[in-house]
Amino acid sequence: MSTDLTELKDLVAILKADQLAQKEKEAKSAWTKYVALSMIFLAVLAATATQRGAGYSSSTMKQLNEATFNQAEASDQWAYYQAKGIKQSIYELERERAQNGAVAAEPKVVAGFTARVDRYESEKKDITREAKALEAKRDTARALATAYSESGREMGQAAMLFQIAISLGGVCLIVRKRWLWYASMGAGALACVLMLRVLLSK
Repeated sequence: MSTDLTELKDLVAILKADQLAQKEKEAKSAWTKYVALSMIFLAVLAATATQRGAGYSSSTMKQLNEATFNQAEASDQWAYYQAKGIKQSIYELERERAQNGAVAAEPKVVAGFTARVDRYESEKKDITREAKALEAKRDTARALATAYSESGREMGQAAMLFQIAISLGGVCLIVRKRWLWYASMGAGALACVLMLRVLLSK
């Protein structure tokens, strides 16, 4: 009976030692659940940064299209200005010829030439205003496209840093080295700073 009691005590001691070893092992690897949770958080931020970056790319293209459209409209207005200028020059020449007696013309005809010259001059001023307004819209659209492009580039950098942070976290879970987790969190923090800088600048 004392042999059975000794064996039972030994068995209890082994079970306690095993249980203690299991608890120590769980305590040592408990930090890995925080690694996994942080990777999920970083993945959500990476997806957000990627989505925002795509939005900035779309806005860049939209503004470039707007700038191109306004440039084409402004070019049309300047061509129209040139056409009015040519017509005005023709009527100025005809008026000069009539005033100098090169052609026989009544004062009423000369007055008609003058009225046309004045009308074309007025139309040219209106066309100039319209062309310059379109060029201003073009310049604004180009400036916006540049700003959106820069924001998209920075958001792309943030997304890349998030991906690096997630990769480091994955390696950390495999090799169980805490310093990799710290490096992962550092990269994630830098990505957050970049992302916030872009978001707060708009």
